[in-house]
Amino acid sequence: MKFFLLTISLFSFLCISVYAQENSLTVKGIILEAGTNVPLPGANVYWEMDPQKGDISNVDGLFSVPQVTLPATLIITYIGFEKISQTITETDNLGSLRILLRPEERSLEEVVVTERRADENVRGMEMGKSILPISTIKNIPALFGEVDLLRSLQLLPGIQTAGEGTTGLFVRGGSSDQNLIQIDGAPVYNPSHFFGFFSVFNPDALENVELYRGNIPAQYGGRLSSLVDVSLKEGNTQSIRGEGGIGTISSRLTVDGPLFSDKSSFVISGRRTYADIFLGLANDPNIRNNALHFYDLSGKLMFRPTEKDKITISSYYGSDYLGLSELFGFGWSNWVNSGVWKRSISDILFLDVNLYYSQYNYEVSFSDEENGFVWDNKLAETGGKVDLMFLPNDKWKINAGYHGQYYGFAPISLLPDPGSAISTIETNPRNGIQNNFYISSLYDISEGLSIEAGLRLGLYNQVGKGVSYIYESGVPQSNESITDTITYSSFANMKFYNGLEPRVALRYMISPSLSFKAAYNRNFQYIQVATNSSAGLPIDRWVPAGPHISPIRSDQYSIGLFQNLSNNMWEVSIESYYKDFNNIIDLRQGANIIFTDNIETEIRTGRGWAYGLEFLLRKNIGKTTGWLGYTYSRTYRQIEGISMGLPFNPRFDRPHDLSLVLNHQINSVWSTSFTFVYTTGQAVTFPIGVYDIDTQRVPLYGPMRNEDRFPDYHRADASVTYKRPDAGRKWRGSWNFSIYNIYGRKNPFSYQFTEILNEEINFTPTPEQPIVTRRPGVVKTYLFTFLPSITYNFEF
Repeated sequence: MKFFLLTISLFSFLCISVYAQENSLTVKGIILEAGTNVPLPGANVYWEMDPQKGDISNVDGLFSVPQVTLPATLIITYIGFEKISQTITETDNLGSLRILLRPEERSLEEVVVTERRADENVRGMEMGKSILPISTIKNIPALFGEVDLLRSLQLLPGIQTAGEGTTGLFVRGGSSDQNLIQIDGAPVYNPSHFFGFFSVFNPDALENVELYRGNIPAQYGGRLSSLVDVSLKEGNTQSIRGEGGIGTISSRLTVDGPLFSDKSSFVISGRRTYADIFLGLANDPNIRNNALHFYDLSGKLMFRPTEKDKITISSYYGSDYLGLSELFGFGWSNWVNSGVWKRSISDILFLDVNLYYSQYNYEVSFSDEENGFVWDNKLAETGGKVDLMFLPNDKWKINAGYHGQYYGFAPISLLPDPGSAISTIETNPRNGIQNNFYISSLYDISEGLSIEAGLRLGLYNQVGKGVSYIYESGVPQSNESITDTITYSSFANMKFYNGLEPRVALRYMISPSLSFKAAYNRNFQYIQVATNSSAGLPIDRWVPAGPHISPIRSDQYSIGLFQNLSNNMWEVSIESYYKDFNNIIDLRQGANIIFTDNIETEIRTGRGWAYGLEFLLRKNIGKTTGWLGYTYSRTYRQIEGISMGLPFNPRFDRPHDLSLVLNHQINSVWSTSFTFVYTTGQAVTFPIGVYDIDTQRVPLYGPMRNEDRFPDYHRADASVTYKRPDAGRKWRGSWNFSIYNIYGRKNPFSYQFTEILNEEINFTPTPEQPIVTRRPGVVKTYLFTFLPSITYNFEF
């Protein structure tokens, strides 16, 4: 703690000293889209006479460039918009310029719109950072034609998937719960629909998506592996606009426009599947009475009470439900709310305040006179962030702030129906309070060398109301080893942890188009998932750190080379990393985690490590755009009590991962897209034999974990888009025809080791048809082969 306070004092002293010595005049302003007044993030702003003195507009369209001898010409460029040359004189308001950009009337630019500076990948400090423009995501061929954010991110280097059709992200050796996925600063605990086949993000409602898998900024924490920062779209302030689509299994609609005046706006977006409508048309009543659907609804309000203030309020609600003939019901939902206040205190000091609430719950019900029950659970996080950004001069940026979090994990309860033979089960709640303080500084030492250093301090308390168990020898081995129970009242301290998270990065410009970067990050994670599935299920159990479960920690080292070619037309990068994990958990063999109150007896703790090499070749300009990515990576765990205490690979260890994404604009009307993916098969455990129980043969598994593998996975997808010529129409439509898995590869989803009776997979013996032959067999299940879809998209 003393070290942290000393560091803050040192940073403060340096800030005051440098500002006093190097304060320089600046020219500030905002970049807006003409006609809508929507801020444009990522626009390039620089002086014609000195291009090195420039800036990139932030998410609010704001920029700041060093002042030069006036009059001078300011150049503003943004791909997809007309280039602006504006003469600035002493008589202009140098503290609040207002610059309007008009879209270019060329459909080609819609494909290559980017939200970053053309050479940002070379000149920026970030490592392992990826930005996927929403326009690019919408062009990628998708399962059932459903454009999906998380599946698009899986096509980037360093990101693995759990299997066919799933949206879980496994980043640089981390599990899916080690990703912080947030909407406007609020975390999302289950970012998937349809058991992981689709993500909760409607692309029409999104403004910006950033993925950090390497050098995560100090203002973010709480997860080990990555940050997926999603921003909802802000409405335009001039007129009502809309867009949407009608697809194979769902439809969507987004409407935005001014709210009260040109200083406020709204966006509302909705999406729903209609699989249940088709089920209702079936002749079979067993199918007709089933229900299967998901929907999501999001909205955002924006207010600009003054030139220096902006307030946004956003909310997302999404729900899934599966019902089988009114006997079985399974549903889950996310409710995420965020409020953000941004204020320009002065030309060099900016304030961001974010308050949020995120809730996730699920319910399983079974209607039966003898065994009926309702099983439900809810978890929630409430938080607040305060961030100050200080810009002493054009070479130095400082961020400092605070982030407070309250975790509320409600009891897991199973309530039997009246007359049911099932007993009531209810666990105790688990709650936690986490306080985080951080400070970071980015400084340009010279034209070619920049360094960024940060420090984050996390203070975590597990608090009551709750129960802690005392075990023999202090080791939670089983229920039988419990010797005593301690009950805590509300907010009483049960266990305290703290951790310092240093982060440092440097960038050296070898040439104007080639840079070398290196970074080190330490992260602590105080909540994690205990699950039997690597893919992630709606009923996965989140577990906070406590008396018997320590927070997990990771240390990541990474280096890389980044180069742009042919005037930023091509990007090439090579990154390598090594990551250590400590106090990572896994389940013991045969663990039961669903209803146990002392889950610490079902898990084992150990260490892990991962390393890899990532290659990316990306083309950003021209009729043909896209990227080729390749990753070589290995991931290991070593946990006492699992795999005889020897290192083993988790299921998401896939050494080779290749992805190719191509978009081609044939003309102003037709465009095509193509993707190809290849990965090593996931690591699994196959049985080593069988044994008999009550005339049934059951697979026998050995002590070693994940020594086998599925066959290698590969698939190609393609799509064609026809866009009607605008010709001044208010209604603009397009048709998308896509094919998932165009050559029908039968990639395995699962293998079942069972007995084959009478050479039939699902044979049921009867007196008339007795069992004649019996042999062990393996049944492969695959989900999709050749799968076409069609979607109609529109704008008005």
